[in-house]
Amino acid sequence: MQPNAAPPASRSTYDAVIVGGGHNGLVAAAYLAQAGRSVLVLERLGRTGGAAVSTQAFSGVQARLSQYSYLVSLLPRKIIDELGLRFAVRKRRIASYTPTVRGGRPTGLLVDGADQARTAASFHELTGSEKEFKSWQDFCGMTRRVAERVFPSLTEPLPSRAELRRRVADPAAWEALFERPIGESVERHFTDDLVRGLVLTDALIGTFTYAHDPSLRQNRCFLYHVIGGGTGDWDVPIGGMGALTDALSDAAQAAGARIRTGCEVTSVATDGTAAEVTYRAGDTEHTVGARQVLCNAAPQTLARLLGEQPAAPGPEGSQLKVNMLLRRLPRLRDSSVDPREAFAGTFHVAESYRELEAAYQEAAAGRLPGAAPSEIYCHSLTDPSILGRELAARGYQTLTLFGLHLPARLFADGGSAMREAALQAVLEPLDAFLDEPLADCLALDDHGRPCIEAKSPLDLEHELGLPGGNIFHQDLAFPCGDSASDRWGVATAHANVLLCGAGAVRGGGVSGIPGHNAAMAALGR
Repeated sequence: MQPNAAPPASRSTYDAVIVGGGHNGLVAAAYLAQAGRSVLVLERLGRTGGAAVSTQAFSGVQARLSQYSYLVSLLPRKIIDELGLRFAVRKRRIASYTPTVRGGRPTGLLVDGADQARTAASFHELTGSEKEFKSWQDFCGMTRRVAERVFPSLTEPLPSRAELRRRVADPAAWEALFERPIGESVERHFTDDLVRGLVLTDALIGTFTYAHDPSLRQNRCFLYHVIGGGTGDWDVPIGGMGALTDALSDAAQAAGARIRTGCEVTSVATDGTAAEVTYRAGDTEHTVGARQVLCNAAPQTLARLLGEQPAAPGPEGSQLKVNMLLRRLPRLRDSSVDPREAFAGTFHVAESYRELEAAYQEAAAGRLPGAAPSEIYCHSLTDPSILGRELAARGYQTLTLFGLHLPARLFADGGSAMREAALQAVLEPLDAFLDEPLADCLALDDHGRPCIEAKSPLDLEHELGLPGGNIFHQDLAFPCGDSASDRWGVATAHANVLLCGAGAVRGGGVSGIPGHNAAMAALGR
């Protein structure tokens, strides 16, 4: 089913009005409608999904790319099953490949999730001993045990910090992940600079911080990146990220929720018992009543809608998202690895421990990093269905690049010129590991232009309404709390206004968890 554009709504009052039709808002809508509640979803854009969408990004080219968010780790099987979603993910055999140069020779570290002996051999080839691989096994074993214990709690009532600590049941792991900067644990476990960087990257995705930040922002980011599914695996959405949005939209509407696109909410008024939501559709303003309001927008945006003062300073994103379509995968200077394996997992560029710290220091000083760190992967190697039949037959492939340490502040005055400079800052380090220029491999659209697009944090703010381009809506929080009045981690200062988006406790990533938890809170469960 496709949502209908432009209302007015069919009734004057709903049990729940959901502000924003991103994937979390659709999860909440489906749960509430299945429980018999009347639900209206209002989405500003002309389509649902927020950042979880698939788009034909290049003119005349039949390839549907996951334009913003692109991998799935945190989406619980529970939500897929309870909502009856026709949606699936596929695992990547290769976890990662990290190219480098040792002794003047191109080489790299390959982590093969299905062949431990092969991974061990790659560690030995890189480091010259067995020690680093043994440390890798120990560290990954620790994070996996934490994942197995913490992940199931994300769709349960919010545990207190003491309860979560008891659940983790490993004092050393708790100290390493929840109490002390993650850099201490990385440096204690590993000695090789490249391996240290490979581990640290999970602490920096979309988060502008560093290994020893005393605020532990990096720890919180790291935790959400290693606990998904109880394994920490990052999987490929079959059909692209838009397949999830379509499945959620279908489930919500089949249960009776009304979804209206092209409707920008302009204000929310509440007395704690009843609420009114005002929105604009085209040139017409409408107001609809609600017993409860669930907000899928960022907390800063909700504050503005309520007429309250947003928290200062506002959130800041720290990434460059680059989408590409290639005629072929580029050859690598490290001839020991097949590009079809190297790019099937996460391909790390300029992400050694020292390089990550240097890039952070440059960006913190207001300068574009000379070699911006990035992570790359090829969706179409795992899921060719996102390509048209002709492109797949001709060997075309997609590439998704996620650049780190590129905070919104760097783009404030530079416009398109700064975006282009940032693009070069991530592509030049990549080219250093290729045996041919990436530009020679790019496909062309029907106007003869290279198939490559880049999105800065400010582009995400403009296109998706993410304040500062922050993909988590605000800084991530540890998945626990000590407020007796916030049973699900979704409460606001208003009893009948709940957060159902990434800005909730246990938000961030493509998970549906905040949508589920807000629905449970709204239903009084």
